[in-house]
Amino acid sequence: MSRGWSGHDGGAHPSLRGASEADFSKMPAARDSLLEDIEDIVSAEDLKPHDRQFVRKSIVPKVRKRNLQKNVQADDDPPSDSIIPGIQKIWIRTWGCSHNNSDGEYMAGQLAAYGYKITENSTEADLWLLNSCTVKSPAEDHFRNSIKKAQEENKKVVLAGCVPQAQPRQDYLKGLSIIGVQQIDRVVEVVEETIKGHSVRLLGQKKDNGKRLGGARLDLPKIRKNPLIEIISINTGCLNSCTYCKTKHARGDLASYPVEELVDRAKQSFQEGVCEIWLTSEDTGAYGRDIGTDLPTLLWKLVEVIPEGAMLRLGMTNPPYILEHLEEMAKILNHPRVYAFLHIPVQSASDSVLMDMKREYCVADFKRVVDFLKEK
Repeated sequence: MSRGWSGHDGGAHPSLRGASEADFSKMPAARDSLLEDIEDIVSAEDLKPHDRQFVRKSIVPKVRKRNLQKNVQADDDPPSDSIIPGIQKIWIRTWGCSHNNSDGEYMAGQLAAYGYKITENSTEADLWLLNSCTVKSPAEDHFRNSIKKAQEENKKVVLAGCVPQAQPRQDYLKGLSIIGVQQIDRVVEVVEETIKGHSVRLLGQKKDNGKRLGGARLDLPKIRKNPLIEIISINTGCLNSCTYCKTKHARGDLASYPVEELVDRAKQSFQEGVCEIWLTSEDTGAYGRDIGTDLPTLLWKLVEVIPEGAMLRLGMTNPPYILEHLEEMAKILNHPRVYAFLHIPVQSASDSVLMDMKREYCVADFKRVVDFLKEK
């Protein structure tokens, strides 16, 4: 398994750096769009969304009048309910991990299905949808600068992603609309109200009978940046409480999607012409612990529906959870339709530092995972 391991710091993810030339030979054309950072995706040329049914629902903004009145933006153009939503041009900018990119694709798909035009030209756009990342300071700086630029150009602005979710009271976010990381299925509502001149914030968590859900539905319309790659978030949040991590404040505790829903999404993607499935989350190894299942169970179910010529790729996982499934993971990573690639963050080679970081593993755990998989 020497071809399949990548031990890299969680801050920057390698681009299949652990795979051999043999692996690349069997990869579809989609690999041409991969960049240096496997978890950070830059778009291939945007294509029109696949034809699919989407029922336009009557969308009623769920904004309390008290808050709405308080958050009305004091600009030159007063709020007006006479503005017709659904005809404006929207520019979407996403920073960060593959999970964030998947969220951006879902939001683009819903807006396009409702009638909005998604444009690559920020200048001609009526509204900027800025989907942020809080992992790296440069990404957060770019996000802040983009907000300032949008305001200087008198653009309507909707904010998304981990920065406003984790820190909605930041001064530079005041008066701006925010769509929370678990509320992306309501992006049309937020955009509609923002275009009318209102400021709306939807930051709540999705729950079913008090139990936290993985997030928005997986069957929503989507515009893929790369039409050959489907990014599926298998869970959101994690089980750890690392001392340095800001993502935890945004994504929260572990919440997994049911196996059946993930398999259905994979089937749908293959039917739409996708040839690669990328599984992503804040920690794929923790998948299922909140719903009575585990990662190997999900992977075997997905392998059953991968058609000939298509491939499956697993995203980042922390050492503690893979340790429990080493034998099964070795078998899965040797499957001909699964990339022999595994991204495991090292973070530090010092046990004392790892303890201070509350990483919940030691150097010996990491070495055991690497040595075992390399032998297999």
